Amino acid sequence: AECGLHCRINLAGVGSGDREWQQALLHGVAVLVIACPCALGLATPTAIMVGTGVAARHGILIRDVLALEQARAIRRVVFDKTGTLTYGRPALLEVLPLGQLDGAACTALAAGIEHASEHPLGAALREAAGPSAPAVPEAANVPGCGMQASFEGRILRVGRPEWAEGLHGQALPKAAQALLAGGDTVVALADETGWLALFRFGDDIRPGAAATVSALRAAGLHVALLTGDATPVAKRVAQVLGIDEVRAEATPQDKHAYVESLQNRGAVVAMVGDVVNDAPVLARAQVSVAMGNGSQLARTQADLVLLSENLVQLHDGIRVARRCLRVIRQNLAWSFAYNVVALPL
Repeated sequence: AECGLHCRINLAGVGSGDREWQQALLHGVAVLVIACPCALGLATPTAIMVGTGVAARHGILIRDVLALEQARAIRRVVFDKTGTLTYGRPALLEVLPLGQLDGAACTALAAGIEHASEHPLGAALREAAGPSAPAVPEAANVPGCGMQASFEGRILRVGRPEWAEGLHGQALPKAAQALLAGGDTVVALADETGWLALFRFGDDIRPGAAATVSALRAAGLHVALLTGDATPVAKRVAQVLGIDEVRAEATPQDKHAYVESLQNRGAVVAMVGDVVNDAPVLARAQVSVAMGNGSQLARTQADLVLLSENLVQLHDGIRVARRCLRVIRQNLAWSFAYNVVALPL
């Protein structure tokens, strides 16, 4: 009897230990389930996934998710002009011969020099010249200035008039001054002997550009125009769109320095451009935006790409990015609050 009682006591003790171990295991699993960082871990990637999907439905490709965080603090939006605020498909409106060659010959020569250029003005020259353009193999792009080539024993330049003037040092004839002051984009053709021709181009402003600028300003953002075009052209576009700050005749180095100066004063800058010359300043800005029909290099450097030509999508993209960041913060706050409240319970 004593032996049996002792066995029952030992068996009861073993059963009690098992129950305690099972209870401890249940408590441990409950703590792990409640304190599991899944909610905290999913708070950010889930919001980013949904945010990029919403942006895509609005026609915006987000290539760098870090831009979502930077978009929260954007205070300045800087636009390039050609291909961004305008369609970037300029048409040749007028040719003013200044040398011995006629207008058609000058157009064909300039188009031959621009045969490898990705700039919209080069495409307009090639379209105007058609198949009559000669082959000019030794042509080099000078960023922010134009194209320079060696052809038939002479050096030729097609680009900004002041840059072309540096090849021969002769002032423009008075007859050409009115063309420069007309408010359209003017490109010069010159060689070492003097001026050969001036080309006047026209480019239409995108229908959504004015609404985009207005929406950005209403959101408290400062908008500026930064372009390599002539001052009269830039001021005319800025006046139509309601942009107060204009920096014209800027080289790629000038654009880079301008954005850098804004950043040194503490501003978070969004740069919008689409041509090859915009690649350095796009890389410099905290948030860079390129048009979907722009150059491949600009799209590669950009954080956000507008998949269509609708510029209104830019404001939608900034708004989606800011909302996405707010959702991430809300997710993190709720996840932390859930763990703080549920774990003691």
